[in-house]
This record gives sequence, C-alpha cells and structure tokens, in this order.
Amino acid sequence: MPDAANMRAMPALSSRDRILMAAKRLFALNGYENTSTVAIAREAGTSESQLMKHFGSKRGLLSVILDRGWKAIAARAQMWPGSASTGERLLGALEALVIELDNDPDLKNLIVLETRRVRKDNRDVFVSHGFQQFAEVVHSVLREMKDSGQGPADLNLEALRAALIGMTEGLLSDQVLAQRSEFRAQYSMEDLRKVLGVFVSSLTGDGLRQPLRAVNG
Repeated sequence: MPDAANMRAMPALSSRDRILMAAKRLFALNGYENTSTVAIAREAGTSESQLMKHFGSKRGLLSVILDRGWKAIAARAQMWPGSASTGERLLGALEALVIELDNDPDLKNLIVLETRRVRKDNRDVFVSHGFQQFAEVVHSVLREMKDSGQGPADLNLEALRAALIGMTEGLLSDQVLAQRSEFRAQYSMEDLRKVLGVFVSSLTGDGLRQPLRAVNG
C-alpha cells in the first residue's frame, strides 16, 4: 500500500482514488472510530473538503470502500465455467471471499472487523449492495443444489447461506485476531480451504477432495 508521500507523487490518481486508498489503509490499521477525516486527507495528500465533496462523510467513505470490496468478491464468485458442478461453484463462491481478502489484507481487516458494527455517528448497520450480490451468488447455487435433489431437502436456504458465509468469515476473522493479538489460530489459507471443501462435499456429495483453483489469480 503506497504511503502518503508516494500517493502525492502519483499524478495519475485522482484525489478521490487517493482518498479511498488512504482511508482503507488507515481504517484497517487504526480502526474506523480512531481515524479522523483530517488524517485521511493528510495521508491522501489532499484536503478534507475534497473528502466531503466526494463521499459526504467518513461513514460514506467506509461504505464505498466496503461496497467496492464486496463487488469484487461477488464478481470473482461467478468466475466458473458452465461445466462446473454445483459443488465446484459453491466452493468457488466461498473461495472467492478467501482469495480476494488474502490478496488485500487491508480489506480483510475491514470486512471481518468493521463491516457490521454499529457506529457512533449512525446507529444503522450498513449492508452493502456488493455483499447482497455475493450473498445472492451463494444463494442461487444453493437453490440449484436443492432443486437437483442434492443435500437435505428440509434445510432453509437462507439459514444455510448464512451458515456457509458466516463460517468462511469466521475462519478469516480468527486469522486476523491471531495476527493482532495472542489469540491462537494456527492454520494456513490452505488449511482454511480444505475445511471449506469438507463442508461443501458433505452438502453436495460431489466428493471434492481439495479446494479448487479455478478462481485463483
């Protein structure tokens, strides 16, 4: 992640893009509540008035960062060939979340630590359009799985979707906690993917032996 001096030296980046980069870095490093708009503007090499012009508020800025991140995850979750089985597509959707966040540690910190917290400046819990898109990808695969007779017929699809996404976020969250505290979560991304593969195989009966690689990159 470029620091403030490097961002000021990148004329190709608009002030809006520099603000997004700076805010994501500072929110991930210090937390949303502990990061001021003044600090973000200084890091981005621009003015606080520019931040307000583009995003309206600090909350608006966080919303854009999270929405962009979830939309990238949702897009990757659909990067599967038409010949892929239901199990491959379901595992691929969950792995999309893992891969995107592994590639972007700042976004990983924000999603697992900041996504659904109630803010001092607004008591509503923000749910981004991007997250809803990702949830719909997972839900659509589960719906197809149920329609084809795979998995227990009496499972509520919304509950199953919540369990799968929550499990994936939980695996990632414990990794972040281990990095930032003395909490023990000694497992690799490969271990995480194997766990997802076991759960998906138990649902679909596809016999997936290991996490798939089609969405890597």
